[in-house]
Amino acid sequence: MEGVRSPHDVWWVVVRTLLLYATAVACFRVGQRRTLAEMSAFDFVAAVAAGAIVGRVPSAHDAGYLAGAATLITILVAHQLTSRLRFRPLFARLIDHPPRLLVADGQVLEAELQHCGLTRQDLYGMLREHGVAELAAVRYAVFEPRGALSIVRRTDNTDPDLLRDLS
Repeated sequence: MEGVRSPHDVWWVVVRTLLLYATAVACFRVGQRRTLAEMSAFDFVAAVAAGAIVGRVPSAHDAGYLAGAATLITILVAHQLTSRLRFRPLFARLIDHPPRLLVADGQVLEAELQHCGLTRQDLYGMLREHGVAELAAVRYAVFEPRGALSIVRRTDNTDPDLLRDLS
């Protein structure tokens, strides 16, 4: 953010910020969901970027307020735009991980575990957190787009629409 002296320089800050935002979202989208906890990739990127900007700009000798504000506003506008574009199926497929079926009828789906970057021990820990005492009791275990595990027990009546988007 050095050398910002004119409105033209501010627009270059905006362009660089958008490019960095897109790069960060793409990098986190390629990464495993387990590193993001309950945040989506674009939420995580926006939170980290905003924190970095707010934490750096006030005490930086080489960063003016206007450039910091332009950077922060650009991040927040990009986040809002990304949030809205997720309602379009093509864009949503680029940004969001699809839900993954990890257990079907009490059987662990190894290929899906590997695809999600999870081990059996990871799965077993998540199942225990849900109070599952035996795999046979699980009709479906779904790894959700934000990294949480949903359990459908054999005794549950499940609306088929809730399972239609599973890979």
